[in-house]
Amino acid sequence: MNGNRFGRLFQVTTFGESHGEAMGCTVSGCPAGLELAEEDIQGDLDRRKPGQSMITTSRGEPDAVSIKSGVQDGYTTGTPIGMVIQNKDARSGKYEPFITAPRPSHGDFTYSAKFGTRNWGGGGRSSARETVNWVAAGAVAKKLLSLQGIEIKAHVSQIGDVRAEGVSFEEMVEHSEENDVRCGDPEVAGEMQDLIEEYQEAGDSIGGSIEFEIRGAPRGLGAPRFDSLPARLGQAMMSVPATTAFEFGLGTEAREYSGSERNEDWEFSEEGDPVPVGNDHGGIQGGISTGEPITGEVTLHAPTSIPKEQTTVDWETGEEKQVQVIGRHDPVLPPRGVPVVEAMCALTVVDFMLLAGRINPDRVDGRVGVYDTDYHPSSPANEE
Repeated sequence: MNGNRFGRLFQVTTFGESHGEAMGCTVSGCPAGLELAEEDIQGDLDRRKPGQSMITTSRGEPDAVSIKSGVQDGYTTGTPIGMVIQNKDARSGKYEPFITAPRPSHGDFTYSAKFGTRNWGGGGRSSARETVNWVAAGAVAKKLLSLQGIEIKAHVSQIGDVRAEGVSFEEMVEHSEENDVRCGDPEVAGEMQDLIEEYQEAGDSIGGSIEFEIRGAPRGLGAPRFDSLPARLGQAMMSVPATTAFEFGLGTEAREYSGSERNEDWEFSEEGDPVPVGNDHGGIQGGISTGEPITGEVTLHAPTSIPKEQTTVDWETGEEKQVQVIGRHDPVLPPRGVPVVEAMCALTVVDFMLLAGRINPDRVDGRVGVYDTDYHPSSPANEE
């Protein structure tokens, strides 16, 4: 199976399956000298982990990360960073009825048809549990970007037909972690929670959307055509399980605007630089960042594992069956998807920063050829 690596210079390769022994990833391309500890990664993993509220799966995974390589004495060494997260609460028995009778709208049948086999426990490699690796790698990227003054924040902008409009970056930061839905508007978050609970009580699920904003990214990231910033962001976001749409700036609303309405005039900033008036382009023009905040939204469909009775077929017995997917599943995905979207933003932007030479690929301090640094190990022999 290919498709397990993301990035050009900042490369993430992942492994693991939902009910396997462990999840894990290797991050190649992180410069040396970045101060990094497991605690820097664990915070985002805790935001993604299951069992954190009544509107998430009850699977009890601590999602504790262990750094196995690439860090010495608290600093990255420039070599691949290996991270492992053990699976502690896998229960595969409830998935046995679906080994040869695929769950509706899952990857069960397509995986079997492609490979002639699959790891059926919890969906195996197709499970969204695999995104734990993305969040771990994204936390490394976030810390590297923070040294460049780049901040990334996302929140749940819509659940079903309940939408939070006009939520600012500051409101995302202040409020999105105060409620179980992770919405930056506390009042709307309450409405979203009520709607989620309605579907949950009915044995059903509901979809929603996640908005993100990237602040501090310099102008000039991205290249025309296939390596444009929206093209790479689109690849990142469409990789998130259950994603059905990605948009930036005005997104699909752009079809309702005339050219004169959508076009943004230019003016001079206080520093004398040309800047656009407004940001309907979402910080991107011609596929390249403008230096304005990069904004976008990701839409996720309703979780497909639901207790409601559905119809499937068993190719081993030739029978049509009425089935219920009984297990520990989320009734809605965006609340736990927020750190996943942030991680994919971070991985995309840090890769572009390296490609553009904005970050030295060898070392964070950029001091080429200097060997005597604060983070270089000392010789014990010299202490005698």
